[in-house]
Amino acid sequence: MFSLAFSPCPNDTFIFAALVNGWIDMEGLSFDYELADVEELNMLAIKGRVDMIKVSFYAWLAMRDRYELLESGSALGTGNGPLLIARKRIPLHRHTGNDTVAVYQMPDIRVALPGEHTTAHLLFNLAFPQVTTKEFMVFNEIEDAVLSGVVDAGVIIHENRFTYEQRGLIKLLDLGEFWEERSASPIPLGGIIAKRHLGEETLGKLNRIMRRSVQFAMKNPDQVMDFVKAHAQEMNEDVIRKHINLYVNRFTLDLGDDGSRAIQTLIDIYD
Repeated sequence: MFSLAFSPCPNDTFIFAALVNGWIDMEGLSFDYELADVEELNMLAIKGRVDMIKVSFYAWLAMRDRYELLESGSALGTGNGPLLIARKRIPLHRHTGNDTVAVYQMPDIRVALPGEHTTAHLLFNLAFPQVTTKEFMVFNEIEDAVLSGVVDAGVIIHENRFTYEQRGLIKLLDLGEFWEERSASPIPLGGIIAKRHLGEETLGKLNRIMRRSVQFAMKNPDQVMDFVKAHAQEMNEDVIRKHINLYVNRFTLDLGDDGSRAIQTLIDIYD
């Protein structure tokens, strides 16, 4: 029995539904799975508590020696990056940083982020290297924190990019667009990783099983939807489907050359 963990977000439950329900060839493997927030997942992986797990790419960078990235299941793409939002317009000043890359400055404000080890935090640091007043919280609490004034601005991910405008919030900066402009590559948000010590044979099986699970969901979206809805934070079906369509794409099935280059770009910046 292998331990598995992923988030309750629609893109994750969508791609894992076939695997956890046994709707595909499992090659004799079985899984005991749990669901957790993105930063909880990062911490579980950092502590080495799970065999196979969905994590932020930022978190994986620090544990590449222990965990291998699977070819299927990743969240990459264009136009789907984290958004910096606020109740009212806050002036952002763009200038050239020390490494000749354009970065931003803004007043000394409190910014909420969905976890210290998230890719959203990495992208925010790249865009706003001088901002230090940060509050880390569960991703789906950030909108309320901004609305209530607990923080002045927040970086949102997942379903919240479809709901913030309805709640009267405004976008200050699309951190995904910032990344795409800087790197000329898709945004590596999160990926499925497995412990290297499981061995080459088992890792090969996990890669194939993950790919089958993604393929099954893509071919049978209605069949997996009950599992998705059972765990979604946002229950509006239109929002759920928009979420899946945005984050599940060709890179989810297979990283390919473009996805691998995007991840290497992230590694080069990190290292």
